[in-house]
Amino acid sequence: MTKEALLSHLEIGTTTVCRAWALRRRDGVTLGFTDHDRDLVVDGVTCRADSGMTARSLHQTTGLSVDNTEAFGALSAAAITEADLAAGRFDGAEVRVYLVNWQSPEDHVEQFRGRLGEITRSAGSFKAELRGISDQLNRPQGTAYTSRCSAVLGDRRCRFDLALPGYFVTRAVEAVEDGRVFRFPDLSGFGEHWFEDGRLEVQSGAAAGLVGVVKIDRNEEGGRRIELWQSIGAPIVAGDSVRILAGCDKRPSTCRLKFANFLNYRGFPHIPGEDWLASYPVPDRPNGGARRVGGSDE
Repeated sequence: MTKEALLSHLEIGTTTVCRAWALRRRDGVTLGFTDHDRDLVVDGVTCRADSGMTARSLHQTTGLSVDNTEAFGALSAAAITEADLAAGRFDGAEVRVYLVNWQSPEDHVEQFRGRLGEITRSAGSFKAELRGISDQLNRPQGTAYTSRCSAVLGDRRCRFDLALPGYFVTRAVEAVEDGRVFRFPDLSGFGEHWFEDGRLEVQSGAAAGLVGVVKIDRNEEGGRRIELWQSIGAPIVAGDSVRILAGCDKRPSTCRLKFANFLNYRGFPHIPGEDWLASYPVPDRPNGGARRVGGSDE
């Protein structure tokens, strides 16, 4: 990339510049688009001209205010499809916007970096909000002091390895209703409720890569019922492979007994509750403090 060459080109007055976008989804798929009339390779990404993508002018500031803009485009079977948008495959995708000299695509400059925000679809087209990196400054930061764990099972704070035997199972789908209720003839070796609050990851088929959160895990006549909080956003049929991970309700007893991971527990199980904070001394009743942790002062 030669930024200086592009700046020199802009100074001549008669320019040959266009805009290009590189979009990277959370599943690793990278797509490129340009408003030029032919394909360009920008920063190693092939940006296609037949996508119908365009965007409003970028609005950026020098302070800590949020930079944002919008992108528009036609739904295309070769690029961005309505099915993929509905399935959430583009939610939170990373976006980079470039100003490019189309006569010399290696001469370009990155004008915007951020992520996709709200996406709306209508009449065969879509509109996506682009949120700049300063948008992260609007998000709450820090740790909440709660009795239950604030970590996500398996993340860098929790440190539990979900690949350990006994904490996941891979099965082919036998029966599914509305992309939300799954039934399996047998999940031997896993007790009832073992997967509640866990994840169901689709590994094959049209919904491959999508994830749901388990709401109910119960034994019923003829097998096991796994129900998600929300339907998977793409079709799932019998024979598709899914991976179900053990769930955690973030209680200290679950962390200690189910996962043997209490050293990494990120909650505060002995923090006083609201009832204790609002309590007051009562005559003829011991007030030694044991009630704060569920015990007795007597």
